[in-house]
Amino acid sequence: MKRWALFLAAALLTLAVAAGSAGAETRVFRIVPETSQTALPSAEVPNAPGAVALPPSMLFRRESQGLPFSTLSGLWSQAGAAYGIPWEVLAAINKVESNFGRNMGPSSAGAIGWMQFMPSTWERWGTDATGDGLADPWNAEDAIYSAARYLAAAGGRDDLYRGVYAYNHAHWYVKDVLDLARTYGSGSEIAHSLDRVQVGVEQARNKVAATNRKLVAAVRRQRSLARQAAVAQARVGEANLLSARLALDKSAYEADTRHFAAARQVKALRKRLSEAEKALSTAQANAFSSSFAPGAASLVSAPIYNGDYVFPVGGGAEHVSVGHDHHDYPAADIAAPAGAPLYALAVGVVDRAWHMPAGNCGIGFTLRTGDGRSWTYCHLSYLEPSVQPGALLAAGSPVGLVGSTGHSTGPHLHIQLQPATSYPQAEAWFQGFAGRGFTWQDAPTPTLSTAPVFTVVEDEPVAADVITFTLRS
Repeated sequence: MKRWALFLAAALLTLAVAAGSAGAETRVFRIVPETSQTALPSAEVPNAPGAVALPPSMLFRRESQGLPFSTLSGLWSQAGAAYGIPWEVLAAINKVESNFGRNMGPSSAGAIGWMQFMPSTWERWGTDATGDGLADPWNAEDAIYSAARYLAAAGGRDDLYRGVYAYNHAHWYVKDVLDLARTYGSGSEIAHSLDRVQVGVEQARNKVAATNRKLVAAVRRQRSLARQAAVAQARVGEANLLSARLALDKSAYEADTRHFAAARQVKALRKRLSEAEKALSTAQANAFSSSFAPGAASLVSAPIYNGDYVFPVGGGAEHVSVGHDHHDYPAADIAAPAGAPLYALAVGVVDRAWHMPAGNCGIGFTLRTGDGRSWTYCHLSYLEPSVQPGALLAAGSPVGLVGSTGHSTGPHLHIQLQPATSYPQAEAWFQGFAGRGFTWQDAPTPTLSTAPVFTVVEDEPVAADVITFTLRS
């Protein structure tokens, strides 16, 4: 018999006895449901060495089908309440770190699981929230409770900036998380809505990139078969003997058949690409209004502006990186996930554009900006149809998607001046995006601060931009 049933039976028995006794006091019983006996560990004291059982496969990648949004929302709320951390902050970290469990690593740095803990940090703060005997970073409940515990241990109950900064020592990271948390503060349905928008944009971009990749391969095959068919037809005209002509006629017919089949495939893929482009345009329009919400712009990889310039690769400092040098001449190789959006870095006119791979550059174009300089983009997986010679592009106009066409060892944007006389990453406008649009691969990324900076000045006539203070001992 369930415990609540025993309580109920006892209550009824007592009430019956009381009713049969004149003047006896009536007693009221409250039905108490069964509760878990598992106590959550303190945020003040980390795990002692060997105090928690870890899954044997903790360091190895595990696939996840994700969780319903209602389940995640409940976990954020419960874990936040348990450790005094706003649920919105846990939701934002969950989104930024693993995209709600879609990208759980291990990351290039070795971070793992739903909330991307480093193994050494997990050993100190990992929590068995499910009560199954294991503290498992690949389990959403364990990971989210552990994140709440870690943030509380780092002072997040009183100072959210301090807590989030302990999670990732970067100002841009803290800003992204807290901005996103403020947006989520309007309600968990906002988090779900923004997630759907982001997923829609990413899927549309990936569809365009994948379709264009197939189209590029099909066009190459069609052109090769066209050359073979032309050679076969020429040989027929050169044959003197009837028997030879008949054999060559057969070969030419077969070559033509293969060429026509390839041409039909190209036509079908061009139609599929057109449909994918329309779907992407719709998804981008849906994302446009959402991108104005604090923290949401990075989710949909919206362009990041700094004066008259835009960083050419979308995705933000969490996903985009670049080194100070190029391997053999002045240029920048900006690493980013395949399919990440590319933007016109400033107002300019397209000088040249090639939508099919050409030489080492692959798919790309050259943009001449208002200062008279020309910038070449290379290795795109897809170039927007609007990027044509003579087209005027506004700063931040979508121009294509990151790829690895041409001579490339992985997805990135290769960008250089024409002629390549100086490094793009040495320019002030480029460096101004450090910590916002990208992180440095080969040096610490400077911490960006929005706080006022004050300098102590000697006694002198007070200028308009000088603020005076009185010091008290």
